[in-house]
Amino acid sequence: MNSTNDNLSIVILAAGKGTRMESDLPKVLHAINGKPMINQVINIGEKLNPKKIVVVIGYKYKLLENHLKSHNVELAYQLYQKGTGHAVIQTKSFFENYKGNILILSGDVPLLTKSTLEELYNHHIQNQAYATVLTAELEDATGYGRIIKNSIGNLKKIVEHKDATYEEKKINEINSGIYIFNAEYLFAELPKLNNKNNQNEYYLPDVLVHFLNQNKKVSLLKTKKNIEIQGVNNKQQLQKLNEKI
Repeated sequence: MNSTNDNLSIVILAAGKGTRMESDLPKVLHAINGKPMINQVINIGEKLNPKKIVVVIGYKYKLLENHLKSHNVELAYQLYQKGTGHAVIQTKSFFENYKGNILILSGDVPLLTKSTLEELYNHHIQNQAYATVLTAELEDATGYGRIIKNSIGNLKKIVEHKDATYEEKKINEINSGIYIFNAEYLFAELPKLNNKNNQNEYYLPDVLVHFLNQNKKVSLLKTKKNIEIQGVNNKQQLQKLNEKI
């Protein structure tokens, strides 16, 4: 992927405060391996040569505006934290008449590699999917959304940890929060989301259920590189990741 891939754009979710970091600094500005997490996510995204990268910012957005001046990214704003679905819809104006795919990355998942993202993109294209989700199996899946499958092993839904039943919490295959969507269909479904859940948020994974209900193919790709999809929610996780790399 040396020349620009006009069929791929990237949205990076970076609006959260990161309350559990116990810091006034936006979570994505905390450093992994000496560099702010958001820098690393942008850098890995750039290696795919996307048409554009849009970063969704919110908490202390002035700090992030300033920090991101030197990067070739566009900025969308989520000033109220109403969930990942709500965050992505803030980018709609950047994708008018865009017919390609959108890779959704999290600004606090800094260890992804080009090869994993290329594998995800290729899997998505080869399977002619409307959406593809990167999953992983973790020994301790606490905090992650669970991948719920039907009797033939296809995705049925994704349930957030806080909304999961006791039985669902026993499932170890998790949603990494990394997705590729067909842009047109994504933005058609986002306004239909509701926030009837324990966090009163508009969840991006609920779009997948809308697709499935319309017989639109949703594909799953399970990575064995669990370190790559580790997110950072608190200082302990930040320290652990810094020790691993």
